[in-house]
Amino acid sequence: MGCSVILMSDPRPALNQLIAALERHLEASSQRRGEDDPTVVAAYEDLADAFEAYDDALHDATGEMTPLVVVDEQFMVDEDDDGDDDYDDDDEDDDSYGGLDDEDYDEDDR
Repeated sequence: MGCSVILMSDPRPALNQLIAALERHLEASSQRRGEDDPTVVAAYEDLADAFEAYDDALHDATGEMTPLVVVDEQFMVDEDDDGDDDYDDDDEDDDSYGGLDDEDYDEDDR
């Protein structure tokens, strides 16, 4: 008897919600009324939620994931800020990829 893959759920409804959230975010962003426009903030949060729902549905159905992540605002860098006060290099809870450290890079592997 052959092996069969059973899809847990269809990710298409979550994809459709993501597309709709992208469109709402574009519309809100193009009509932005100030830096902290509540419509844009709400569209941003809805988009982040819709993306995570799609990524979860895709993973459940296929075992695959998108190459994208939702950026947590606490890790965002203010381009006008000259200091590194908001970034803690020793934070072990940070799951973002920071690249190879010098000790991780071996010239013999080239």
